[in-house]
Amino acid sequence: MKKILFVASEAVPFIKTGGLADVVGSLPKSIDKRYFDVRVVLPKYACMRQEIKDKMHYRDHFYMDFNWKNDYVGICEAEEDGVHYYFIDNEYYFNGQKPYSDDPRWEVERFAFFSKAALSILPVIDFKPDIIHCHDWQTGLVPVYLKERFRDGEFFRDMKSVITIHNLKFQGKWDTKTVKNITGLPEYYFSSDKLEAYKDANLLKGGIVYADAVTTVSETYAKEIQTKFYGEGLDGLLRARTHDLRGIVNGIDYKVYDPATDECIPNHFTAETFRKEKAKNKKKLQEELNLEVNPKKMMIGLVSRLTDQKGLDLVAYVMDELCHDGIQLVVLGTGEERYENMFRFYDWKYKDKVSANIYYSEPLSHKIYAACDAFLMPSLFEPCGLSQLISLRYGTVPIVRETGGLKDTVEPYNEYESKGTGFSFANYNAHEMLAAIRYAERIYYDKKREWNKIVDRAMAMDYSWNASARKYQEMYDWLIG
Repeated sequence: MKKILFVASEAVPFIKTGGLADVVGSLPKSIDKRYFDVRVVLPKYACMRQEIKDKMHYRDHFYMDFNWKNDYVGICEAEEDGVHYYFIDNEYYFNGQKPYSDDPRWEVERFAFFSKAALSILPVIDFKPDIIHCHDWQTGLVPVYLKERFRDGEFFRDMKSVITIHNLKFQGKWDTKTVKNITGLPEYYFSSDKLEAYKDANLLKGGIVYADAVTTVSETYAKEIQTKFYGEGLDGLLRARTHDLRGIVNGIDYKVYDPATDECIPNHFTAETFRKEKAKNKKKLQEELNLEVNPKKMMIGLVSRLTDQKGLDLVAYVMDELCHDGIQLVVLGTGEERYENMFRFYDWKYKDKVSANIYYSEPLSHKIYAACDAFLMPSLFEPCGLSQLISLRYGTVPIVRETGGLKDTVEPYNEYESKGTGFSFANYNAHEMLAAIRYAERIYYDKKREWNKIVDRAMAMDYSWNASARKYQEMYDWLIG
């Protein structure tokens, strides 16, 4: 039995701020239990819901040398969906109202503590993993510590580490002197070929340098981050590690996102029944959002953080032109004020065509996926993206820019060969995006049988976690040897 330990800052159902939590919550339970014993270590945040804390029980505690003092490390544990979870308890570091703060120096200190504690608890809980699988910058020091102070102990000697980059934009940077002080790492580790980057200490860089393998969340993103445009200052290092870098696309939980059983949607449907049933969801949503009730009108969905990264400057540029087409646009999300106000304005200007829902609601997001004909994702960059995978599952045809995971998971429609699961455009250009949307409109209105075949192919795709889990298992086998 091979032993794998996930170390991460969040995981569903315990704590979630973004897609990282979905991955860390879903992947361990999809890995084959016959061959792998997978466990997870998380911080025990004070802001976790009480019913979540009630699932945990105290296991042990000890004191750990950290940042020139002895710090308390409590260990709690819980089981969820057959996976064993451990929680690092320390009220000083994890007592905030939210899982993360806006103070980068404080974030570096608390996750340096978490990284060291995650390794220190292993002899106490008597779990000796073959591989420690780290996620994002918050756990970047785990591979570093593993090669530094934990290396000499018999217990840790043969452990390997993997780091997964979910979004390269976030790296955990602070000035070198402070980080050296906090971590207790010797001067040797703060050179430009190790943790130092552009005069600062960089925790993610440390993880990439010292991990035995590096993964990211799609094959295209793995290639993109080796270029200057997407590399966020680390492209040279990632090129140097190209042989140890692989992209494995994320999955989605097919039990949560299933149009045949989804409790959030009024009319259930399958690949066999969508022609009749999907339009009923659209009619219900039109009524609910005060749009013109017309099940034949093409409805486009957009569920997103409203930020530049999501390509919303392109949408803003052609919004008037788009609203003159025979479509309806349903938007759900929050983010930058200018985009929130832009969508509110067009909701006011084109009442029966645009619905701007500037908040977040999980049930409404499910209704949008189930009701819309198409789904728009014109991202500037997108490491993996989950919305297009959910759209495919619900037979909602994605219109995407060819970047990162969007390029890997949406096959562009080819009318001559009758292939493809969506529509795409290559350049980051507003009118190129508009052309892709209008091509989709033309097929929807003029070639309905072709459109339905696109939906058939979309719903036949398998982006469940099982497919991704197999690829992670292959990597684990390769690393353990």
